[in-house]
Amino acid sequence: MMHDLKQNFANAGIFIPIIISISAILLIAESFIFNFNSAQLVTALILILLLDITILYLLGRRRKSDLDIVKGVINRIRTNSFQSADEIKMGNDLIELEDEIKSMFLKTQGDIAHLKKLEQFRTEFLGNVSHELRTPIFAIQGYIETLLDGAINDDKVNKTFLQKANNHTLNLNNLLNDLIDISMIESGQMQMSFRYFHIDEFLGQIISEIKPYAEKKNIELNFVSSNNALQLFGDRQRLKQVITNLTLNAIKYTNTGSVEVGVIDERNFGKIYVRDTGIGISEKDINRIFERFYRVDKDRSREVGGTGLGLAIVKHIVEAHGSRISVTSELGKGSEFSFLLKK
Repeated sequence: MMHDLKQNFANAGIFIPIIISISAILLIAESFIFNFNSAQLVTALILILLLDITILYLLGRRRKSDLDIVKGVINRIRTNSFQSADEIKMGNDLIELEDEIKSMFLKTQGDIAHLKKLEQFRTEFLGNVSHELRTPIFAIQGYIETLLDGAINDDKVNKTFLQKANNHTLNLNNLLNDLIDISMIESGQMQMSFRYFHIDEFLGQIISEIKPYAEKKNIELNFVSSNNALQLFGDRQRLKQVITNLTLNAIKYTNTGSVEVGVIDERNFGKIYVRDTGIGISEKDINRIFERFYRVDKDRSREVGGTGLGLAIVKHIVEAHGSRISVTSELGKGSEFSFLLKK
């Protein structure tokens, strides 16, 4: 009993000086008003002090009970005993605190789910990187071993094997460069240099560089200009990476027909698009094509080349310009990728 009394005094200690001071003031005032004698004054003071002690004891017990409830809820949260925020109950007296703890619980659950998702992405990413690196390395190793086993002296195959091994080293180099790029972008370490530039001149130069690749596949590569001195705001170097990637992809996945790259003047923006008459993208795949290493057709994707990171890099660069990339596609008829840049 004495221990509980001390504990309750400690819990409600902040009220003691306030209540006793008010009681003493009231008592002195009453003694002057009602002309109490000394015995009456002492008796009244004792009664008030007893009342104060009783009130403090009850307040302390109530406060201790509330604290026990709070500690119990926090312990259950710490041990993952709650399945949902609705299970957290603290009574009407602590309703505001209950709401705060529920909000904290929901945020914590969200953070845990996010961390688990990141861990899953990390595991998948490492697995994909290992697989993508293993493919060219094993191929190069196979060609070199074949040459060392005697094929180096066979003029019919030695140059062919060396050329194939060289192609795989180029693919390996491209993969490593893309891995570095996407790592820098996602970590915020890639520096952007934004400035105004003439978009027609910029796109025309890129198209002239890519045209030989289209001619090898007998694909018609066209450029549609804005027909004016339109200037847009962005990082030329990174945007060249975007246009090049989208255009080469369009050529790779177009068997016959054409690829068109153009810009449209739209009020405060310029819309840049890459349109093709290729194989198209199915509806179930279109929302996933910007994921790292996601391939719509894995066999065909590796056959035509590519690292599986190109569109993920494109997405990040476009978003760094305060824009977003849009895709429309129809199987067997072609696709269009587009985004806006500020004027």
